[in-house]
Order: sequence, then C-alpha cells, then structure tokens
Amino acid sequence: MTVILATEAPFARGGNRLCYVHPDHADRVIKVQRPDFPLEERRRRKGFPKTLRPLSSFDDNLQEFREMQMLDRVFREPLYRHVSRCYGFEVTDMGAGLVSELIRDDSGAISHTLKQYIWDQGYDERCQQAVAQFAQHWIALGVPSRDLLLHNLVAQRDSAGNIKRLVIIDGIGNPGWIPLGWWPRSLRVAKARRKIANLHLRIQTLLPLRGQDKFPGYHGRLFHDGQPPADG
Repeated sequence: MTVILATEAPFARGGNRLCYVHPDHADRVIKVQRPDFPLEERRRRKGFPKTLRPLSSFDDNLQEFREMQMLDRVFREPLYRHVSRCYGFEVTDMGAGLVSELIRDDSGAISHTLKQYIWDQGYDERCQQAVAQFAQHWIALGVPSRDLLLHNLVAQRDSAGNIKRLVIIDGIGNPGWIPLGWWPRSLRVAKARRKIANLHLRIQTLLPLRGQDKFPGYHGRLFHDGQPPADG
C-alpha cells in the first residue's frame, strides 16, 4: 500500500530530504527525497568526474539504510541508546521513503534538535550532563561517524522538560572506503574522540550567536511539533 505524504506537511527539512510523521505510526518518521532537488540535479551539481557515478550513490536514504544495517550488525542493541532505529523502506506517493524511529518527548511532541534546544534554552546544566553522557557512551562504543552536527542530534525531554538523553537521527556511519569490520578498536575510539571534541567546539560556536533575531540556517528547526491526538 502506498503511503500518502503529498497532502501532509513535513515537520523538518534537511539539505536533500523532507521528514514526515508516518500517517499510520506516530512514533516513526518517513524521509523522502526533496521533489525540488532530484538525484539527477544533485549529481549534475557535483561536476565531473562525480557525474559518472550512478544515481544510487547520491541517494541519502539508500546510504543511510546500508550504514544502519552495518552498524546494527557490529554494535547491536547498545547502539540504540543514542541512535534512532531504522525500519527499512516503504512506498510513498513521493518515492521510496526510509522509515526510522521518531524521537518524541514524554509530552508527545517531537523532540527538538540539540541546536534548537541550545538556541532556545542555552547550554544549561542538564544539557551539559546529557552531552557528557552521550560522549562517554559514544567513545566507549567507538562508533564511526561523520561530524556530529548539532542539527543531527535531538534532545529528548522528560515530563518536567529536562533532557533525558541525546539521540542521533542522521549523519552516522563510515564515509570512508575501509569496512568497519576491519577497523581496530583503538582507531575507532580515537576517531570517536575527535568527533566528540568537534561537537564541543560546535556548541561553543553556537552559544555567542544566541539572542539574535534569526535562527542560524534552516537546519535543525522544526516546522511543527507533530503532536499526536490526545487519544493517540
């Protein structure tokens, strides 16, 4: 059955994809390619010789799915303490949609990104504790990742509005050519430490910008909170 999304409003937009609450599962998100930025256009903008690569190599959904399969095989359940789960593909009226866990606060609202939380609330003590807990777990596992961007982490809050954990929703996996299974643990941990150090730098870079009228960029801010019905 085809999932209808075109008549719905996305709750977030990335550089290449739109994010929708799954119409049949309030705890899942469907990510689809932006219709205004098709794969053919992404490839064209890369220029030669990348224009010789197949379209599939520019498909963020396909790449994320493959990376999540690999990470699941290596790390299993401990991975999901701080990473959203991936459930595979579904057919939508906007193309193939990748279905993932949608992180919600205890209130039912979609969790804000760490970028939006810090922008609105500052780098308070509970946020610092959540970052420290995430960093400790990330380094202990030695999870390979791209840069840990503030808009790719969400701050899940409890009923009192306090952050109870940080969860990565995008940007993980090994972007290099060496398969994860070949990496020695020492190398994985060293890379994880570097990514955590860069995360701290990004937080410190964002803090002086607080108080400005305009949110920095469109990445990381929700269009709406996707609050499910009271009986849902």
